[in-house]
Amino acid sequence: MTQPTMIRGEHLPTALALAACGVPVLPLRAGKVPFGNCPRCADNACGGRPNMKTPGPCTCPAPCHGWAAATTDPDILNSRVWGRAWRQSAAVAYHPGGAGLTVVDLDNEDAIAWAGANLPATRTVRTTRGEHWLYRGTMPSANAVRPGVDVKSLMSYARWLGTGTGPLTALPDAVRALVVKEPTPVRPAPVTVPAPAGGGRCPHRSPAFLERGIAMAEQRIAEAASGVHATVFGAFLAVLSTHGRCGCLTEAHTARLFAAAQAKGESARHCTDAWTNALTRLGM
Repeated sequence: MTQPTMIRGEHLPTALALAACGVPVLPLRAGKVPFGNCPRCADNACGGRPNMKTPGPCTCPAPCHGWAAATTDPDILNSRVWGRAWRQSAAVAYHPGGAGLTVVDLDNEDAIAWAGANLPATRTVRTTRGEHWLYRGTMPSANAVRPGVDVKSLMSYARWLGTGTGPLTALPDAVRALVVKEPTPVRPAPVTVPAPAGGGRCPHRSPAFLERGIAMAEQRIAEAASGVHATVFGAFLAVLSTHGRCGCLTEAHTARLFAAAQAKGESARHCTDAWTNALTRLGM
């Protein structure tokens, strides 16, 4: 008689078909959870990928480190070590970010109704309790961004439940905004901002100091691997705290900072909001 574990091993063909299409996959245990790390990787003693700031594959030969184990390599998927996991698997999962996708996980009918009223229509996949809405593009993942709504993309996994229906839509700002935590504006007592001194030049440093400050802020934003909105706000705050009262900042400098932020996925509105909040924080 065929054992249940062998029946569950039939998830491997689905995984291989997805991998052939460029979708990184991994096996899930019962309860929709990844397999635990192997003894060598227990407690991340190996310095596994989840300890790092950038998404990427796990280098362990076993399906370790959750989402980071997802792969498109058929040799790995067919290996003896992974074969044991497939024989015990209850489902196939995939790494949406690795496939260039973002999944908005809607856990109930109320969440689906909210998405229908607030998000662009896109490909949908029915789940046990709700729907997955798939968008083309990647972003940071976050749970509980609103009641019944999770966002799964980079450094996350989602259960494979079929191809779904409808065309894929490009990832909209409305979804990106779900994971942005707006800084709380601080409104100190009004202060008098000194008039620009030195004809628009820094009175306390050479012009090269301003150029270095702008370049450092651009670099800080460009290197952000997560928490992009908070990084943008911090960079704006640093520039304004040093140069915002001396009259040396020009529209060209502001445009450079906004361009760096938008290159990381920030919208023009988010840039303006972050700049305004930084001015408020400084009493300007």
